[in-house]
Amino acid sequence: MATDIKDCVHAVEAAAVMNLLPARPRLLALGEPTHGEDTLLDLRNELFRRLVEEEGYRTIAIESDCLMCLVVDDYVTTGEGTLDDVMERGFSHPDIGLGASPANRELVRWMRAHNEGRPASERLRFAGFDGPLEMAAAACPRGVLTALHGYLSTHLGTDPLPCTQQTLDDLLGDDDRWTNPAAMFDPARSIGRSAEARELRLLADDLAALLDSHTPHLTTATSSDGLDRGRLYARTATGLLRYHFWMADPSPNRMTWLVSLRDRMMADNLLALAERGPTLVHAHNGHLQRNRSTMWMSGLPVEWWSAGALVSARLGKEYAFLATALGTLRHHGVDAPPADTVEGLLYAFPGERHLVDAPRLATAFADAAPVTRVSPYYGYASLDPAHLAASDGVVFVKDVPQVHR
Repeated sequence: MATDIKDCVHAVEAAAVMNLLPARPRLLALGEPTHGEDTLLDLRNELFRRLVEEEGYRTIAIESDCLMCLVVDDYVTTGEGTLDDVMERGFSHPDIGLGASPANRELVRWMRAHNEGRPASERLRFAGFDGPLEMAAAACPRGVLTALHGYLSTHLGTDPLPCTQQTLDDLLGDDDRWTNPAAMFDPARSIGRSAEARELRLLADDLAALLDSHTPHLTTATSSDGLDRGRLYARTATGLLRYHFWMADPSPNRMTWLVSLRDRMMADNLLALAERGPTLVHAHNGHLQRNRSTMWMSGLPVEWWSAGALVSARLGKEYAFLATALGTLRHHGVDAPPADTVEGLLYAFPGERHLVDAPRLATAFADAAPVTRVSPYYGYASLDPAHLAASDGVVFVKDVPQVHR
């Protein structure tokens, strides 16, 4: 079988990626099947460098808080701050070690070095496209509401605004009411459907509408980056308050709403980045695939449309998705894959990593589809053979060594 697929397998290079695609994408999404592995992040870094040098890419977006990553973007574009400080304050999800990752640190260092002395139009940009959400809690909306209110008052004055900053502060109350970890599992502990939260949702919506209605003025009164950030504040404020609202929902649909809303926020951020120019996107396969995403929570299946599926529906061929699959992840008990799985077939192919033409491989399986690999490690999502045809390619890494940090 390995000889039957040799024409589907290529080197992991920028040119080879582009040759697989029907059109040059505005968003090139590279998935990962597990978090926290610097081997995969090193591969991402290498591909991004090649895309910058050979294909004119200028932005990379990762699965991290869209607001926190503004600190990283400021550093790589202007040199504001220090690398140590940026790695500490500019990344979310400490549970998967984004800020502690040597590969992420090297990416930020390289981007800053690349930008040194270059005009603004040629500088690389760094973005997070996740919402301000962690596994244990959602953020208090104070910071983003304050930023949105401040942006509008600076450029429009206070008269058109629907409220004062003091009104926002009074409605918000103590931050701890919003970030209570118990609310993630108990909707009764969430503040999201209180009278204050409902009023804040209306005010956030009015502030966002005010920004949209004054776009002609804001386009000339502020920089394009300033307007982009104002729009980011607006969609994050409304999205975060919507997320808190559904955290307080006692129905069985609560978790489906939450995972769907998170990916909706991701998709909105990606669509905004697509307007800037060609962007490499990196996140878990489940957030980027075109198929419906699934996971088990509290013994029940949860299904939703991922950010990638939402963006693909909008951009069509201007969105491309490369899934990543692994052979072994031995430090997590994931040994050599069975021969009758996609991973097993690719594992038997010579070489350490490959770029695979996924639709063509799916066609090769027409008469004998492989089975889905069963992973002994909950943190590794096996490649579903049924998803091959909906992917533009698969990056396969044969062995992932343990990296000590």
